Amino acid sequence: MKDLLLITPPFTQLNTPYPATAYLKGFLNTKEISAFQMDLGIEVIHRLFSKEGLKEVFRKGAQKGIAFSENAQRIYALKHEYIKTIDAVVAFLQGKDLTFARQICSENFLPQASRFEQSQELDWAFGTMGMQDRAKHLATLYLEDISDFIIEVLDDHFGFSRYAEKLGMSANTFDDLYNELHKPSTFVDDITLEILDKQLQSLQPKLVCFSVPFPGNLYSALKCGQFMKIHYPGIKIAMGGGFPNTELRTLTDARVFEFVDFITLDDGELPIELLSSNILSPTPDNPDFQFFKRTLLLENGKVVYKNNTLRKDYKQSEVGTPDYSDLLLSKYISVIEVTNPMHSLWSDGRWNKLTMAHGCYWGKCTFCDVSLDYIKIYEPIAAKLLVDRMEQLIAQTGENGFHFVDEAAPPALMRSLAFEIIKRELTVTWWANIRFEKAFSRDLCKLLKASGCVAVSGGLEVASDRLLNLIQKGVTVAQVAQVTRNFAEAGIMVHSYLMYGYPTQTIQETVDSLEMVRQMFEIGVIQSAFWHQFALTAHSPIGLNTAEYGIIPDLKDSPFANNDIQFEDSTGIDHSQFSYGLRKSLYNFMQGQCFELPLQEWFDFKIPRTSISPNFIMQCLEQEHQTSIKENAKVIWLGSQPQSSNKRKSKNHVQLTFHDKSAIIEIELEKDKALWLAKQLKELSAGPITYGTIRQNYESDFRNFEQFWHSEEIQDLRDNGLLVL
Repeated sequence: MKDLLLITPPFTQLNTPYPATAYLKGFLNTKEISAFQMDLGIEVIHRLFSKEGLKEVFRKGAQKGIAFSENAQRIYALKHEYIKTIDAVVAFLQGKDLTFARQICSENFLPQASRFEQSQELDWAFGTMGMQDRAKHLATLYLEDISDFIIEVLDDHFGFSRYAEKLGMSANTFDDLYNELHKPSTFVDDITLEILDKQLQSLQPKLVCFSVPFPGNLYSALKCGQFMKIHYPGIKIAMGGGFPNTELRTLTDARVFEFVDFITLDDGELPIELLSSNILSPTPDNPDFQFFKRTLLLENGKVVYKNNTLRKDYKQSEVGTPDYSDLLLSKYISVIEVTNPMHSLWSDGRWNKLTMAHGCYWGKCTFCDVSLDYIKIYEPIAAKLLVDRMEQLIAQTGENGFHFVDEAAPPALMRSLAFEIIKRELTVTWWANIRFEKAFSRDLCKLLKASGCVAVSGGLEVASDRLLNLIQKGVTVAQVAQVTRNFAEAGIMVHSYLMYGYPTQTIQETVDSLEMVRQMFEIGVIQSAFWHQFALTAHSPIGLNTAEYGIIPDLKDSPFANNDIQFEDSTGIDHSQFSYGLRKSLYNFMQGQCFELPLQEWFDFKIPRTSISPNFIMQCLEQEHQTSIKENAKVIWLGSQPQSSNKRKSKNHVQLTFHDKSAIIEIELEKDKALWLAKQLKELSAGPITYGTIRQNYESDFRNFEQFWHSEEIQDLRDNGLLVL
């Protein structure tokens, strides 16, 4: 038995748990509140995509008595092949039988329907050395074929990473969703509710908390709530997460509370603690009795907002380490849907999710929800505590991969994190979301790489300095180019979020943005990207001050969801016409091809010529100015300790030989300076020392430190692990 049951409803990710319940369970551990967590989505997927599950799919499909499309007919005709192979394919995607990749990649092994029409292009997409990735992609197409059959024949709400998403997206009224919830349960609903029922019988919780991060989780959460209200009326139900936090802040439709009892907003730790206290000890002698934190509930038939406690939210140092226990970590499957390298990071492999800092240290971008607490309240975590948590998660999950899910990870904290990882000699792999700001110098990028950073993702948004200034992004196109070059040269993959259709953006600016993106891919400073059309949200500076940005909003008094706002741009441009051409060109650029094509080739309507010089990005990279080193800058040595030998031609000189992982570096210095340097590098290997201290150490024995520091010998070391940060 457990007092609380924390649930992520179908569906989020196939490869790794969404971290919200793990964060909450880690916090509840610190309060000794008993809780169990489950990812209902992966359990449904595991049940559905199994030998017995597919037998049921095809049996139910045949009973429907509907006319199949040509594609569904083919899948049904091959049902025995799907049933025979499904368990082996899923096991491979779970990492349990990697040798199976050869079978998958062989011709005529997997049954193939319409999704495989794109597989003819795999040779150039994955190459001859990418058998595992190629097999994962083929296996993903195989699963998607089955998914297409389920959607057409049994449940049109189904989707691997979303369920009934269209019912939750930008729903100004609850009507459609409410009506859908009162229809008979679908095929996937029945599986979901059966799994939930068994868990409720086993645990007998007093409070069930649904974390709803996306619109595609909403229907399923409410369907589960509806089931519990009928069959387990004594259990209280709470809902929180990203969707309520952004969409339901002004909720007035009381019908929602036919499915849940409470909706909590923003950070969930204290709201859930108070709810559990009220439910587990509903007596006046409980100091938290009838006190709530940012909670919507129903009183006298009306939705009310309760925030009547004087208790403050917990500091990030107090919320505990995320706890992934209870989750079926071995059941997650790695898929590769598209050949975008960053998308493969999102969907391939198990990642422990952590946060370096609550909120965003920048917090100024005009399209972002900077008025909400999850962005507005910035609070970093100390690097030592962060690495403590990493070590705890490695011990718990057996996984050394980390995805830091910050809005934008702070560069100074990333530097401290890297120092701490290197100091503890941890072998980890990690990636994070960032801002492309100038703090990411060449040396900092090398340090991050040495600590295990393999990728970063950040928003270039609109490659136009005018629009970047309007967005208040705090960067320029030239700065982004220089920073992405620093990451790329360090061997860290760069993904860029790109935006089109920003208020007042002209057609010329869209075309020029595409040209700058083309140049960045051709030069190799970014390796992955994704275009999305600008969406106006109610809690962004633009949404709160539409007149200042030349747009006319279509504001509606919504009793339900209230986030996305339809609007008219003063330019009158239909930005959606660029969608296909932008994405098609980007797909080719990511494959390293078609850079020579005129931009007009990507569009079936007339566009203006770009006004950007064909060498613009290269010129930006050449314009970078070297700044003087500050006395408090930290210096560290990441290389090996040198071996010394006397030069035969001169007894006064010593050759220092450094064995790097992939090279040998040799430098020759005067004997006394060589000995001094060897001693200094040993100290720098143990941890960073300030540049000013190194200068003083040198000048206590020698002269002309600047001449020594800028010598060819030291520059060789600067290129191979002697970093200034």
